[in-house]
Amino acid sequence: MILLLLMLVAGSAVFSGLAILAAERYSAVKPPALPPGQFPPISILKPLHGLDLGITDNLRSFFAQDYPQFEILFAVETEEDAAVPVVRQLIRDVPGIPARLLIAGPSPYPNAKVHSLRCMLAAATHDLIVMADSDVRVTPDFLRVIAAELAGHNVALVTCPYRAVAGDSFWTRLEATGLNTEFIAGVLTARMLGGMDFALGPAIATRKTHLAEIGGLDELQPYLAEDFVMGNRLAQRGREVVLSSYSIEHRIGSQSLGPNLSHRLRWNRSTRRSRPLGYIGQIFTYPLPLALALLAWRPEWWPVSAGVIAIRYLAAWRSSCAIQASPSYIWLPVQDLLSLVMWFAGFFGNRIIWRSRRFSIDRQGRFQPTVVGLERTNDGQR
Repeated sequence: MILLLLMLVAGSAVFSGLAILAAERYSAVKPPALPPGQFPPISILKPLHGLDLGITDNLRSFFAQDYPQFEILFAVETEEDAAVPVVRQLIRDVPGIPARLLIAGPSPYPNAKVHSLRCMLAAATHDLIVMADSDVRVTPDFLRVIAAELAGHNVALVTCPYRAVAGDSFWTRLEATGLNTEFIAGVLTARMLGGMDFALGPAIATRKTHLAEIGGLDELQPYLAEDFVMGNRLAQRGREVVLSSYSIEHRIGSQSLGPNLSHRLRWNRSTRRSRPLGYIGQIFTYPLPLALALLAWRPEWWPVSAGVIAIRYLAAWRSSCAIQASPSYIWLPVQDLLSLVMWFAGFFGNRIIWRSRRFSIDRQGRFQPTVVGLERTNDGQR
């Protein structure tokens, strides 16, 4: 047991070292620029479901883009959705930006977000599309950066890293700390070691023609992690997936303990099925709990534990700096321990709650409703 623990601690220290190097390499990437007059028109697709915290400012940031030609399409399932008045007011406030609200109707798919995207894609005027969640906030140069990155040779998809911004909940602030240190470290390390063969859901840029190559959005509708599948299938076809040099703000809102644990469990169960081997390897992304376990088992080996804890903090700081995030490092041990517990829980069961409904996930990451659920989880589209 002590040998196994030592191997895990050593592996976690190596991962932290790789994360530091990966963050350095990512930070060295400079945003490209398109030549004057070569800005392709863009259709922005915004699937909505209820009111996220700060939704008005989130959506308004897309109206404020410093880009010559773009349109914004919004989609909700029903006219009674709470986001409808917000969108209509924004459309009235900014009449110079072409914007439309679509009522998608009840989704025939398990993934209602894909249904909304499919409806907007059919109505989109332009080939270059940007899919962005309602809890995303950007600066005016967002479209310029990702359009330039998508113009690269053989680039089929650009996906944005994100810095999580939490509301007032302690549990959501813990989650934001994990996203801005542990999660982004994993993304940057994967980018460095094997390149991007997946996408991150909050903000993705691609073209209609590239979606058609993988069978369109219809092919993605059975999957909970449709963003991962989209990027993975394009990469399998030899297309390049780029992790953007632009990091967005992901406003993850506020949750109490119960909904937050439900959300974490859903994420882990979905990830385990999307990347089975990668999910097992996540054990090395929890250096703090492993180092503390070693310290408890062999107190005389405290220098080893201290060194691993130090490199974990250094990796957390460097990874968060790469996306301009400012996590609360004081709670990092608590977040790492909770994340490890939820990682372990992710190996068991296949039931999740998403958008107030119960689903089951199969081994390929496809999901189906199990009960017509009416439980309110208050976690929006995440």
